Amino acid sequence: MFFSLLFLGLLMMQAVAANPAKAPREVVYPRPESEHDSRYLYDWEVLRTALEKTRASFGPYELRQARQYMSPARVTAEAAGAGDINVFVRATSAQLEQQFRPVRIPVDRGLIGYRLLLVRHEDLPKFAKVKSLDQLRGFSIGQGKGWVDVDILQAGGFKVVEGNNYDGLFSMLEVKRFDALSRSVDEAYSEYDERHQSFGFEVEPGIALYYPLARYFFTRRDAAGEVLAKRLEAGLEAMVQDGSLQALFMTYKGALIKRSGLARRRLFRIPNPDLPPQTPLARSELWYRPQELAGKR
Repeated sequence: MFFSLLFLGLLMMQAVAANPAKAPREVVYPRPESEHDSRYLYDWEVLRTALEKTRASFGPYELRQARQYMSPARVTAEAAGAGDINVFVRATSAQLEQQFRPVRIPVDRGLIGYRLLLVRHEDLPKFAKVKSLDQLRGFSIGQGKGWVDVDILQAGGFKVVEGNNYDGLFSMLEVKRFDALSRSVDEAYSEYDERHQSFGFEVEPGIALYYPLARYFFTRRDAAGEVLAKRLEAGLEAMVQDGSLQALFMTYKGALIKRSGLARRRLFRIPNPDLPPQTPLARSELWYRPQELAGKR
């Protein structure tokens, strides 16, 4: 019996070696910054679906999350070095695309570029008076250290105050280190629901800021990373074509977008000077537009 099992095991190993494309592939994605950080749940469901869509053509996979909580800087270091992480999701920049292999299909359909403001309750009347971009530039904006948005906002004429960690930004807003914390539409309301009783902030109800920005999956720039990137490209393209990416987007983001009243807000636009030229802005099917929900409220 023992020798039969041993022989069967050797045959399986030989089969995997002869057909490595069909071997189970371990895909390791990051754990967030803290146990209270729920920002990435949608992204990892998209990742799992893209891998599942390509099971027939690329073979089985093993998907797991890294064991430790880590900051974006730690994620980048782990992915660039000998760490376990071999895929992560991030707002793109020219520098990031040089270091890592981007999968140029926006995971969140560009929703990250639509920004709402978390502000102190007592400051709501000040923001209600804002009618122009120049007036909005009079308020200081909080962001995480090293976030792509920092350079975009600074180039757009805003004073930006950086915080060293994600959770600390809400305390910084409370103690008036800056006037507003800029967050994407879905992040703003999730964070309000999770934290406003502890920190006493509000989602400013009338203003939205927009700049073109994409969040991509990134892999390492090596042979294994290229295979994984091509698999994710194939899976995401399949999701775009069969509507499952849009369906997941609406499942996770739709209620928050409706709640924001995004199509009714005063929308101020600034450019993104660091947006790589390869960004697929011409593919309208990849990008969310506020009008998509305007008639569904």
